[in-house]
Amino acid sequence: MKDDAISLATGDREPKAAYGIAPPGYRLPGDLRLGPVRLQVADLSRSIDFYSDVLGLALLDRGGNIARMGAPDGTQLVELHELRDAKHVGARGRLGLYHFAILLPDRASLGRFVAYLGEAGVRAGAADHLVSEAIYLNDPDGLGIEVYADRPRDEWLASGGQLRMATDPLDLEDLTRAAGAEPWTGVPAGTTMGHVHLHVGDLGEAREFYHRALGFDAVVWGYPGALFLSAGGYHHHLGLNTWARGAQPARHDDARLLEWVLLLPEQEEVDGAADSLRASGYDVVEEGDDRIATDPWGTTLRIATAPAGDQRARTG
Repeated sequence: MKDDAISLATGDREPKAAYGIAPPGYRLPGDLRLGPVRLQVADLSRSIDFYSDVLGLALLDRGGNIARMGAPDGTQLVELHELRDAKHVGARGRLGLYHFAILLPDRASLGRFVAYLGEAGVRAGAADHLVSEAIYLNDPDGLGIEVYADRPRDEWLASGGQLRMATDPLDLEDLTRAAGAEPWTGVPAGTTMGHVHLHVGDLGEAREFYHRALGFDAVVWGYPGALFLSAGGYHHHLGLNTWARGAQPARHDDARLLEWVLLLPEQEEVDGAADSLRASGYDVVEEGDDRIATDPWGTTLRIATAPAGDQRARTG
């Protein structure tokens, strides 16, 4: 195993496996977390109803054509921007957002969510990814959403230098049993943005931008047509895929991901990530203390520091 491999810790015991490839230069800090995703939607009131009634997010703030929604502890997860009559994503998809993924704090919460969807007659997909259990939906504009819960890290497995992930059938009956008798009342405190998954035009170019330049570790690269990246040994903060073959980048008048946010612990790390991107030939815009970069397919990333006093746990 290479020296830059990530150890898969199992409590106080010795690591049982190692996985991952660190970037050649700047490396994102292991205690990063993701901020809210900013989405462009066609009808703000319709989207608020969906994100509240179906996903169980709380409306934190609404003003003009923008609404902020999140968990009851005040963690913002989604920021909705209305562009009236923005075009639906459609079944073929566009380069940009594949889905954003809301991480629930425990399996019981996911079980309650699944039970609620069944009672409400909401259609959804489901998958067992070995490291996590996941439910998939689309919002009214066709934007992809995952709601998931992680398995404990000491159950994650690695082989051939990479973490083992799959897309297997999910045992929905066992998952709903984990919910117990408590009903779903919306996302609980402790819910966070777990990861973002993007359609890209080329995995090699995407790896250059997100791994070599931005500084994510590569953790899964053998998955057909996909690459998964993370910091701190997490299974992934970022997924990249080429499954939307022939698709074009999202346009300004499409329902789309406007930006996603990386929150780093110190301004020094924000500047380090920006400097690494610039050194690799990518443009970075400064907006106050934030740094903003755009990948080769027009997806915008904001790199910022976590708000002062914010002690919410990071993913993983």
